[in-house]
Amino acid sequence: MNSTSLALVKMALEEDLRDVGDLTSLHFVEATHESKGLIVSREEAVISGLEVAEKVCREVDDEIRFVEIVADGDGVQPGDVVCELIGKTRSILTVERTALNFLQRLSGVATISRTYVEAIAGTGVVLLDTRKTTPGWRALEKAAVAHGGATNHRTGLYDAVMVKDNHLAANLTPLNLAERVAELRHEKPDLKIQVEADRLDQVEAFLSVDGIEAILLDNMSDEELIRAVAMRDEANVPTKLEASGGVNLETIRGIAETGVDFISVGALTHSVRSIDLGLDLPS
Repeated sequence: MNSTSLALVKMALEEDLRDVGDLTSLHFVEATHESKGLIVSREEAVISGLEVAEKVCREVDDEIRFVEIVADGDGVQPGDVVCELIGKTRSILTVERTALNFLQRLSGVATISRTYVEAIAGTGVVLLDTRKTTPGWRALEKAAVAHGGATNHRTGLYDAVMVKDNHLAANLTPLNLAERVAELRHEKPDLKIQVEADRLDQVEAFLSVDGIEAILLDNMSDEELIRAVAMRDEANVPTKLEASGGVNLETIRGIAETGVDFISVGALTHSVRSIDLGLDLPS
C-alpha cells in the first residue's frame, strides 16, 4: 500500500474515532470478549479493497487476524464470505464501518469495470479508465479498475501528455504541434504523447505528426469512428485510436466494433454504486 492510501486510512479512522474511540463498543461490549466476524457479500460482485481493509484493522488493533477467503479480483455471489476478522469484539466493531466503506466502494469500481469488459469481449478493444476519480482515492480506484479486468490510463498529469483543445487555444499565436511534439520526444523519449480530436480533419492532421502515440476521438459517432480508423489504416501509421465520450453499457459494443484500439470510460470511477457487503457476528 502506498503512503497516500495509508494516509487515507488514517484520515478515515480519525474522522470516525477522533481521540475518543468507539464509545458504543467501549461501554456495551466486554473488553475480553472475542469473535470471528464474517464480511459477507449480499449480491453478485467483484471484490476489491482487501488490502486497505486489512490496513484499517491493523491501524486499530494489530492483533486482529484478517483472513482473506477470496482475493481481490474474484467474483462472489450473495452469501459468499469475503474475509474473516478474528479478535477482540470491540476492535472488530470499531473497524467495521471504515473497512466496509473501502471494500464496498472499491468493489463497486471493480464490479462495473468487469461489466464493461464483458460487454466488449471478443472485440480486441482495451477498456481504459480516466482521471475522474474520487480525490485522494485514485491509487485505490485504479487498482480496483484493474481488479475488474480493465486497464489503467495515465495516473495523473505528471506521467503522460494529453494535448486537448484548451491547450491549443491557450496560446497567443498558433502552436506548431509537430515542432513541440518533436522537442518533447527528444527530451523524454519514453513519454506517452496523446492528442485529442473532435473532428475528422483534426484526425487527418494529427496522423501526419511523428511522435504522437495515440489520438483520443472525443464524442464522435460510430460512423465518424469508422472513418477515423480507415484514415489511420490508409496512412499506414502505428498511431492508436481511443474513443471517449458518450460511452455507456448500451453504446460500448457498437463503439468497440468500429475498430478503435481503446475505449476510455469515466463511469468506471466517477459514478459507481457501492456493493452491498455486511459484517456478521455469531449470535
